[in-house]
Amino acid sequence: MCLILFAWNFHPDYSLVVAASRDEFYERDTEGISYWPEHPHLLAGRDRADVLGSPGTWLGFTKSGKFVAVTNVRAPSEKNPDARTRGELSFMYLTSNHKPGAFVDKNAKRFNPYNGFNFPMADLSDPGNAEMHWISNRMLMGQSIRPRKVFPHQPLAQSVYGLSNAMLDTPWAKVNHRVAAFAKALAVDRGQLKGADQYLKVLADTRYASDHELPNTGVSKEWEKALSPAFIKTPSYGTRSSTLLRVRKDGQFEMVERRFDATGTVGHDVITGTLTLTSGSNLSV
Repeated sequence: MCLILFAWNFHPDYSLVVAASRDEFYERDTEGISYWPEHPHLLAGRDRADVLGSPGTWLGFTKSGKFVAVTNVRAPSEKNPDARTRGELSFMYLTSNHKPGAFVDKNAKRFNPYNGFNFPMADLSDPGNAEMHWISNRMLMGQSIRPRKVFPHQPLAQSVYGLSNAMLDTPWAKVNHRVAAFAKALAVDRGQLKGADQYLKVLADTRYASDHELPNTGVSKEWEKALSPAFIKTPSYGTRSSTLLRVRKDGQFEMVERRFDATGTVGHDVITGTLTLTSGSNLSV
C-alpha cells in the first residue's frame, strides 16, 4: 500500500474504517480480494509475484476481526533488492493467534532484515479489549531514515490517521489533504455500510503536490512529483487498487475493492460478512 487512511474507534457506529490505495508496477502479478481457499477466514488480495519469501498480501482482514496493511518506507539508498517480501509479514500476522503487541514481541528480531515498512494492525476479536498498533522497522533521525533497533509497543488512540511511505502522520501533501477529505466522508457516513463511493472518491484524487510540498526521499524530483497524488498513474507504475474496509460495532463488515491497470478500471468487488468473535466477547449494538 502507498496511502492508508484509517479511523480507529472514531466513528460512533464503526470500530474501524480504512481507505487505502496500493501503488505498484502494472506488470506485477496480483489477485483481487477474496477468501483464500487454504485459509477460509482470511479476506485479502494476493501477491503472485516471484518473490523471496512467502507471497502474502498488502492488506487483509479476517472473520475473527484481525486487520493489517503494509506500506514501504521510501529510502532508495538503503533498499536491499535481495530482501524477503514484506507481504509475508501481513500473512504471518493474519494467520497467527497473537494480538498486535504480542505479535511485535514475538517477531521483533525478524523485522530488521526486511526493507523499510509500515505496519498498522488491529485485533477486534474481543471488542472489550480491541487494540490497534503501528510499527515500523525504520525511524526518522533528523532528516535521515535509519533502521530501528528496538520495537516498543505503539498502541493507537481513537483518532483519524494517515500513512504513506514515511512515518505515521508524516505531513506529506497527499496525506494531509486526503486525511481531511477522509474525515469529511466519515462525518456524513450514517454507519449503515452505504455510500462506499464517497470514500473511493477520496482515494481517486489525481492532484500533484506543489514543488515546495514535495518530500526529499532520495528519488528524482520528477519521480517525487509523479508519486505525489493520492491516485498515481504513469506509463508503467500506478495505483493498482483502492480498498475500503468498514467494520461496524455490531460485527458487520464490508470490504470494497476497485482495481486498475494502465488502461483504467478493470475490476470491482464488494464482500460483506459478520465477525466470528472469541468466546465470551460482546458486541456493541
